[in-house]
Parts: sequence; C-alpha cells; structure tokens
Amino acid sequence: MSDIRCGDSIHPRASLGRRCARAAAPLLAALLLSPLAQAALKVGDSAPRFTTPAAVAGKAFDFDMAATLRKGPVVLYFFPKAFTQGCTMEAHAFAEATPRFAAMGATVVGMSHDDIDTLKRFSTEACRDQFAVASDPQAQTIRAYDASAAADPQRADRISYVIGQDGKVRFVHIGSDPDEHVRQTEAAVKRLTGK
Repeated sequence: MSDIRCGDSIHPRASLGRRCARAAAPLLAALLLSPLAQAALKVGDSAPRFTTPAAVAGKAFDFDMAATLRKGPVVLYFFPKAFTQGCTMEAHAFAEATPRFAAMGATVVGMSHDDIDTLKRFSTEACRDQFAVASDPQAQTIRAYDASAAADPQRADRISYVIGQDGKVRFVHIGSDPDEHVRQTEAAVKRLTGK
C-alpha cells in the first residue's frame, strides 16, 4: 500500500505519527533540560580548587577556594548572568542570609561568567556588599563543577554547592527558584556544622 503520500495529501496514519512526534518534542526537551538530566558534582565528590578574580563591596580581589575552606565550609552558588531578574533576586536573598551563614562559620560566594567590572557593580548593587561574587569568563570553573547551562555551556546554570572544610561536596541543589537555593543551602550548612 503506497497510500502514505498522494500529491499534497497525507494519509491519516502518517499524520498521526507526525502529530505524536510534534507533541513529544516539547516533552523530550523538558526532560533533557530538567534538573534531573543536568550533570552536577555529587555529594562526596572532591570540589575542584580554584583561584579567580572576585569582587565584594565593589572591590576586586583574588578569591582562593583552598584558603577560604581553611576558615570553614563554603556555599558556592552558580548563577547565569548578573543583573538579570532571577540572579538579582537570588543575590538579594543570599545577602540577607549571609549573616546567618557567617554565624555558622560558612562563607558565601557566587560565580558567573560575567567580567570582573560587571561583578564589582553587582557585588554592591545586588549582593549589597555582603558576599563575594567570582568571575569565570572562560567558564573553566563552571565546567569543573559541572555547572554549565545546557543551552549555553559558557554560562552557568543555577546550581548551589555546600563544600565542607575537607574539600568534599556535602550538598547540591539544582533548580530555578532563587529563594529555594538559599533555604536549601542554609539548612545543609546547619546540618553540617550543627549550629
């Protein structure tokens, strides 16, 4: 039976197959882009050590992960782009929570692919001078932490890690809700430190 295509008309069975394929495409894309499909370091993995330009309160400095871990646990959160709505909301939420993290002995640092001049402004305007934001314009650290966005590997996805003083990943949170990153990482630091 060669009635699949006759001129410009399509056999109903072929049409049904195409409709199913069109309907399945968004579901497949959603699954592939879902947090469950994204790669991330796992709890217990060694967190890559790095040194990179960062800014706090509008001033640039070299952030050193190894040196910071000697002081206590680190909350390292990756964000896609400074001054976007979600990233600004997340920075505000972490800024409000930074004193609570500090009371537990933890340091908060954000990281994106933005250049250091942009992050100097962001550290004051969005982070409210409360915590450092690190610059990774070549996405080397972003890739080392498996935090690349699926749509643009040069950009970070919204992933937060809690790293213990031993350099091991103690908690991972992936999701689009900025406030949830703060709540989840704060609870993880509380469990880790007992404070």
